[in-house]
Amino acid sequence: MEDYKNLSGLSNVVAYEIGDDHITVKFDENPAFTYTTYKYSYDSAGKENVETMKDLAQEGWGLNSFINAKVRKLYEKATK
Repeated sequence: MEDYKNLSGLSNVVAYEIGDDHITVKFDENPAFTYTTYKYSYDSAGKENVETMKDLAQEGWGLNSFINAKVRKLYEKATK
């Protein structure tokens, strides 16, 4: 996984991994989250959303906000 730049300093996202048709996002250990790593795929969240998430992850800005607003529960897989 690559470290998330977190340019705002306010994100709970700490790392991400980009695949051809998915992105896996790791969140800081936080009691508000049941799991820490979430995989969002084309099948679960839609191609457009996943591609936007990939761009935001690489930019280091806005990924957590996008997830909360658009795809929060549309993950394919969650792990501790």
